[in-house]
Amino acid sequence: MNCEVSILLEHRCDQLKHMSDDSLKQLPQVFEKVLQYVKRFSHFTNQDAVKQVRDSGTSFLPGPELQFDHAVSMQMPLLAVLGNLCPETVEEANAVVPSLKTKGRSHDDEAIEKLLNDLLMVKKFE
Repeated sequence: MNCEVSILLEHRCDQLKHMSDDSLKQLPQVFEKVLQYVKRFSHFTNQDAVKQVRDSGTSFLPGPELQFDHAVSMQMPLLAVLGNLCPETVEEANAVVPSLKTKGRSHDDEAIEKLLNDLLMVKKFE
């Protein structure tokens, strides 16, 4: 998710600033642009919120226990997209992520709505 990339890049930026002997030395432009992008489009800003989003997404995954098999690894990007975009309704989620209704991986609307409500609560109380 964008918020995770933002956290990692900020940490790396701090490391580079502390390691640099020359205070005038700038970070590469690509690094700065990517950091600006992920900060701009991150809905969550701290690691606890990211963990809560990931935890709420585990109930969205198939199976009674979380096992990192092929089915789960195929669904993790869906969770990342939903976490990045934070759609407000089931219809919006289905529109921006059509694979939610793909045959064989179809999720019922209640499960999608529960996940969206969980994301909204994390975002609201962050």
